[in-house]
Formats: sequence, C-alpha cells, structure tokens
Amino acid sequence: VGVKEMFDERFLQQEIVRISIFMNVFNVHVNRVPFAGTVERILFKPGKFYSADKHQAALHNEHCAMIVSTESQQRYAAVQIAGLIARRIVCWAEPGDRIAGGQRYGLIRFGSRVDLYLPKETEVIVRVGGKVRAGETVLGRM
Repeated sequence: VGVKEMFDERFLQQEIVRISIFMNVFNVHVNRVPFAGTVERILFKPGKFYSADKHQAALHNEHCAMIVSTESQQRYAAVQIAGLIARRIVCWAEPGDRIAGGQRYGLIRFGSRVDLYLPKETEVIVRVGGKVRAGETVLGRM
C-alpha cells in the first residue's frame, strides 16, 4: 500500500489523497467498491504495461477509471491499472449504476494495481506498506 497527497488533474481536478494497492500474481485480483455511491463515468485509456508497482504505471499504463459520486456529494475515482503481466482489465460497472461498499466491480488479470483518488479530507486508516484484505480492510473514512 502507498499513500500520497497530491493534486489530481486527470479524474477529479482537486486536491486528493491517493491510496495505491499493488497486487502481485499470487493475490486475489477482484476489485471491490470502497465507498457506496453512483457511477458518474467510466474512462478507459489504452497505454503501456510497466510493472504496476512503479511510479510511471499510474501515468502511462493502460487503465480504467470509475468516477463515483457519494450520497454526501463527495466524489472519488477507483482506477484499475494494468501491469507488466496483467494486461486485461474488466470493469462491470456502468454509468448510472448504484454501487455498494464492498461490492465487486471488476478484476485485473494477473499482477496489477488499483489507485483510489479520495477527497483530501479523507481520514486514511490503512498504513504505507500495510496489507489489505478484499472486502474487509477499512482503507479510510470520508
């Protein structure tokens, strides 16, 4: 897990905290919704296939971004990033879908990363270098 405060130009156009979760080939590659809300947009971008644990992967690798609006009118992005070996991103969510926290919304085949772009005010609970368990680990509170 990596955590970084930054300005996001690509998805939310605001100050955010980015939580990066790297999955190696032995991890479960099903992706789950971090916070309930309504899917605003799905943005797919073809790209490179650098190792997903490298910095340049966030900017240059093939990815699929799901932009979500919560009931409290906060917005976040969940970005599936393809990796060196993982070259197939699947996203089952569609614009207009109501999604629940913990719900499965997609998968990336084999060795990949998910970046969460959350409002800057988000209380981040997960720690840098920590391990997460799908559907169980609380990453933060919005």
